[in-house]
Amino acid sequence: MTSCLASAGEWLARLQRRELSSVELLHQLLARCDTLHPALNAVVVRDADRALARAAQADAARARGEDWGALHGLPMTVKESFDVAGLPTTWGHESLRGNVATHHATAVQRLVDAGAIVFGKTNVPVSLADWQTFNPVYGTTNNPWDVSRTPGGSSGGSAAALAAGLTPLELGSDIGASIRNPAHYCGVYGHKPTWGVVPMAGHQVPGVACIDRLDIAVAGPMARSAADLRLALDVLTRPLQRFGPLGWHPAAWRPPGLPPPRLRVALWTDDPVAPVDAAVQARLQALADFLRQQGVAVDEDTRPVDSAETHFVYLHLLRAATGAWLDDATWTQFREQAARYAADDRRYEAAHYRGSTLSHRDWVALDQRRASLRHQWDAFFTRYDLLITPVACTTAFAHHQHGERWERLVPVNGTARPGTDSLFWAGLPGVVGLPATAFPLGCAADGLPVGAQVIGPAMADPDTLRFAHWLEQTWRGFEPPPMATSLP
Repeated sequence: MTSCLASAGEWLARLQRRELSSVELLHQLLARCDTLHPALNAVVVRDADRALARAAQADAARARGEDWGALHGLPMTVKESFDVAGLPTTWGHESLRGNVATHHATAVQRLVDAGAIVFGKTNVPVSLADWQTFNPVYGTTNNPWDVSRTPGGSSGGSAAALAAGLTPLELGSDIGASIRNPAHYCGVYGHKPTWGVVPMAGHQVPGVACIDRLDIAVAGPMARSAADLRLALDVLTRPLQRFGPLGWHPAAWRPPGLPPPRLRVALWTDDPVAPVDAAVQARLQALADFLRQQGVAVDEDTRPVDSAETHFVYLHLLRAATGAWLDDATWTQFREQAARYAADDRRYEAAHYRGSTLSHRDWVALDQRRASLRHQWDAFFTRYDLLITPVACTTAFAHHQHGERWERLVPVNGTARPGTDSLFWAGLPGVVGLPATAFPLGCAADGLPVGAQVIGPAMADPDTLRFAHWLEQTWRGFEPPPMATSLP
């Protein structure tokens, strides 16, 4: 594997041994960004001068015997939607092109305080509202496995940059699989934490004080290694480990070991609500075969919740969250559209308009239904340790930027299906705030990467991360796209 495709942990070890300097590593990454930018358009904001100055300071500090923290001297990028002081935060909106942050987002600050060097920001779709990554400010980001295809979204630039070796570590966000989906499409790792354990302050557009209250939105790390996810989440949750809520057990991060011999895993590979392509299912079955060979108990029949119910609740609460700041004219238009759908219409577009214009009374009723789903998940996790599911219905699809998202069809087992079907798999852990780690399963028959997500109980982030790390050590891990291995 070429040097720029090493894990963050490997780079940090080399920096610690002084086999290279932070300045040298940053120059390598900036040169690689220059070379691949025309093909990928992933790292769309650069801060080379300030980053090189900080890298020089990191090298000087290390020479003096100082330790800045777990990420001392590591160059990295963050998703464009996070505030970085002195850099633009647009969320892909042309109207926000001149919006320059004055302070770091809290999550960014924690990474910087641990010694990280943020040298750029990665591309996003408009309002972070797509599984493709394109906008009028920065243009379209391509998948490094096939530039005619999407890298996913909304952390699409993040995943493309990781897979191509442009950065060793990323900070993403997730409300509709925006970490997990790009990880799946690009063949990297991503972690959606338990809701609330990573602060969201500084991840919002002007006029919104903070989106911490959006109770299905989270921030989390993305990387080329499950071990790097654990490293980054340790940094992002460090204050919680001292003062966190009941149920957060920091000691659980550290035991190295393998999953227990009697690990109980449920596997959910397909569903009528969101049919999964055979190419994706084949890789999930390969995983099931491996787990059984290792003595893991795998159950392919048990489901934690009813598919139709969890999808209905998730879509409405998702759209309620994302529609909270609609302007009056748009809200009125959405309200009129919602009235055209029957109450029992389960199509995505009906939920889109209804959810965006819910009354408070209706929202509370849905929240009660969500509470029932939480109880069902709690009962499920008394019998199983983990649940593994697809991240999306297909591998990365071809760019398609016209029309509403539900009008963009993708082929699933020879049948054209709405691309929004995949939100079913996004919502399983999302609607109830559970942790989910996306990890690679290798490539499908079409040569494109496939990922899965492993879901655990609330606050069990260490367990899902440890499981992904165990698979990385014993089965398979990150595999770079050909584009990435053609460079030094």
